[in-house]
Amino acid sequence: MELYILIAACVLFAGASVTVFLKDVHMFQLNSYGVGTHMKWMMKNFSSVIYNIFALIFLGMSLFSDFVRQDSGKHILILHAIFAAVFAVLIFANRRRKKAKTPLVFTARVKRMLVTYLILALICIALAFVLPLLGVKGLSYAVLLGFYALSPFMLFLANLINAPIEAAVRNYYLKDAKRILRDCPDLKIIGITGSYGKTSMKHFLTAILKQRYNVLMTPKNYNTPMGVTITVRGYLRGYHEIFVCEMGAKKKGEIKELCDIVHPCDGIVTSIGPQHLESFKSMENIISTKMALADEVKGGKAFLNIDNEYIAKEKREGAVTYGTVEGADYRGKVISVSKKGTEFSVTYPDGREYVFHTCLLGAHNVQNICGAVAIADSYGVAPDEIADGIASIKAIPHRLELIEKGGLTVIDDAYNSNPAGAKAALDALSYFEDYKILVTPGMVELGEKEEELNAAFGAQAAAVCDFVVLVGEKRAVPIKRGLIEAGYPEDKIFVAGSIGDAMNKVYSLTTDKKKVVLLENDLPDNY
Repeated sequence: MELYILIAACVLFAGASVTVFLKDVHMFQLNSYGVGTHMKWMMKNFSSVIYNIFALIFLGMSLFSDFVRQDSGKHILILHAIFAAVFAVLIFANRRRKKAKTPLVFTARVKRMLVTYLILALICIALAFVLPLLGVKGLSYAVLLGFYALSPFMLFLANLINAPIEAAVRNYYLKDAKRILRDCPDLKIIGITGSYGKTSMKHFLTAILKQRYNVLMTPKNYNTPMGVTITVRGYLRGYHEIFVCEMGAKKKGEIKELCDIVHPCDGIVTSIGPQHLESFKSMENIISTKMALADEVKGGKAFLNIDNEYIAKEKREGAVTYGTVEGADYRGKVISVSKKGTEFSVTYPDGREYVFHTCLLGAHNVQNICGAVAIADSYGVAPDEIADGIASIKAIPHRLELIEKGGLTVIDDAYNSNPAGAKAALDALSYFEDYKILVTPGMVELGEKEEELNAAFGAQAAAVCDFVVLVGEKRAVPIKRGLIEAGYPEDKIFVAGSIGDAMNKVYSLTTDKKKVVLLENDLPDNY
């Protein structure tokens, strides 16, 4: 009977191990497979390891189970049954309780890691059967429970074991992508980077350039070395004339790494700000990393947004500037903003001026479109083609996307948030004459300045919003402080435990005006 219970326990152990692996590797993936980043996340999220502590308690019981073995066989069977039940409980406890905002992607890397993790688990199962045969009693369940209790570190071990394989795979794909690009000597490559605005710029520029050229752009958020490599190997075709390549970075030097892969002909720096300050460590690192693109376009042109104070200070000789400030080579000027969109003009370096219209909300979009106009003009796209391209631009999902839903006007800016973007979103909200409601958990990845910048965001919201719903008790503290210090009435602030509770509060508010709701940021699953 003991053997049958041990077999059942091992089956349940395998199920519990896979269940916790999928949860752990999901967070590991969201943390960009960074061991240090994931360790910090584990320290901040104690609840993520609470069941591992639960397993450690039973591990102690298992280690002392030899004392019970001198008792009757009935008691031994009960002890075995308890250990088997523990794994069943762990499977249930770690089940997915809600749909993930960003689901786990079963990439080849994740699959390889799962195989290695399962091999480690099978070694533990084998030990559980072999140890009693060798006369070592009382350790079968200790081995299984120990593996589970240390599962986050077993994930790291699987990642470490696979490191040489991952490096070899990565190098092979990178070399292949570089080979493909070398085989396209006439392909024009435009790199885009910035702390924010790069995805919008990518879409705007592609929409305009498509009026004359066959254009490929990096899809979705494929802005890492492997994302760009996947784009080149999977999407680039011989008929493409221009490759618009979004370049993201979370650490110093990563833009230079991307430039070494694609060798951009021209580059655009949309913005520089304290985005990902936690991983960059300093503004100096962010500035040098982003401006590396301007230095790498040898023989081409760098296009710089001089509305941004950091870029204006770092302006490179020979660069083409754009923005809404005086002195920009391509200067945009907002004419009018309404629910129907934005009308604006762009003055070219030679004094020509053209009026354009976009359905997009907010004057801040004029900056990025102005930059896209500058590049398109350098590529010979005529003003009427540029106008058609601008008119065709649609709102990017979750980036100031205007939606009518359930009797509400929703400005969905939930993709992410940063100080400049959050202020721009509040500016867009201010154009409405309706009852203005902000729903937000605040901004993240801002390092030591996170509380300060969220408090400033609260003060900015106080000047615009009729009601503010903050999501998350802890995350609400600095924003609420900023609101109150700006004189905002406390009875117009509500702190919700979840986005669902927040929206329930929004629907419950009574007002004679139509409600317009700004959804500013939606934190990923690892927050």
